[in-house]
Amino acid sequence: MAAILLGIALTVLDSTLLNLALPDITRHFGAEAHSAVWVVNAYQLATLGLLLPCAKLGERVGYRRVYLVGLAVFTVASLGCVLAPSLGLLAAARAVQGLGSAGMMAVNAALVRLTYPTAVLGRGLALNSVVVATSSVAGPSVAALVLSVASWPWLFLIQIPLGAALMWIGRRALPSSPPRLGGPPLRPTEVALNIAMFSLVFLGADAFGARHGGVAEGGTLAAALGLMAAGALVGWIYVRGQLRQPAPLFPVDLLRIPVFALSMCTSVTAFAAQTLAFIALPFLLLQGQGRSHLAAGLIITAWPAGVVVMAPVAGRLLSHYAAGMLGGIGQGVLAVGLLWLALLPAHPADWQMIVPLLVCGAGFGLFQSPNNHTIVTSAPLQRAGAASGMLGTARLTGQTGGAVILGLIFSVAGVQGGGPAIALGLAAALAAASASFSFLRLRAV
Repeated sequence: MAAILLGIALTVLDSTLLNLALPDITRHFGAEAHSAVWVVNAYQLATLGLLLPCAKLGERVGYRRVYLVGLAVFTVASLGCVLAPSLGLLAAARAVQGLGSAGMMAVNAALVRLTYPTAVLGRGLALNSVVVATSSVAGPSVAALVLSVASWPWLFLIQIPLGAALMWIGRRALPSSPPRLGGPPLRPTEVALNIAMFSLVFLGADAFGARHGGVAEGGTLAAALGLMAAGALVGWIYVRGQLRQPAPLFPVDLLRIPVFALSMCTSVTAFAAQTLAFIALPFLLLQGQGRSHLAAGLIITAWPAGVVVMAPVAGRLLSHYAAGMLGGIGQGVLAVGLLWLALLPAHPADWQMIVPLLVCGAGFGLFQSPNNHTIVTSAPLQRAGAASGMLGTARLTGQTGGAVILGLIFSVAGVQGGGPAIALGLAAALAAASASFSFLRLRAV
């Protein structure tokens, strides 16, 4: 579990680590701001497009092998990022890092399933949830700490000894799974269609957010819609072909299982709500309420603190209560906390922000472990890799959707106006929808 948890922390942290360093990277290479964004986008695109292929590869050759190879690729690519002589090569190295991250994230939950006995699997997934939740919000804080004493290449340099230590632990401790070399092959055309579908939708969503939110330069509404439409067309062709496969790369066979499909809907809407809130809160605290960066960071820490407290409790409650019930209650609590934040006065006291943020974190912690448990265990054991890959896919899809929605809200209501409060209110609505999907699982069992 040390190898599994450290690996997921490394990959999730890396996905948010560079946002704070982008201005420094832009100045270092003398590049335009919109070009520097590709240092982040290249990593996200590679991870999202290759999660499911890596998951299927794990089913064929063993989850341990895919995890360790992904870790090796990630670590070597970190050195490539340090030595990159140009912005283009830095973005290319980040894409290779994304490939390594996909290898680790795709089989993470499958390795947890092999590590824990079925009776206490919920506890293992609860630990996973705690690490994902805390790592996802710790990135900017870690980056700020490093950049206060060193230059941006150190953000990658510190990953090299961590990756090497993790490789040493993983080779000795990670469980093995028997390979299924006689199973359906990993077809290059399927992989290409999978990458194209996710890439086109991601690029369209990114351009749409830039067009409406003013987040980045360039991009038009027509181009954004065209990219998303092209992604939908590629996805239609791709999924139609997958329907005929016995163990498809895009797991339509698992999506035919009602509990699995509802769990995916629960996850996507939950992470969209979380992302809406996480991105809107700094604008609310810094620009709307005039707080310092230190004060804002300490206040926002209440959310992951709530997750850390509640997630282990949720893992134990799984042996007594249905996952659909726990997830629905958790998302209902999250919706209450988000609505509470949206309705606060213009200049609340610190405790008035901290208490609803703790409520949000507790609700999310109560939801995440049971939901992940259902996704992993509702799939047959031989398809544990596909289920594990869909965990990461749902999270990244929800986060991308939440960012796009926020860009649209800010374009209409403004950043310093009522935009953040509207975003928090819409996040509450998404959390309520997630609760509904979760409760529906009680009838689907």
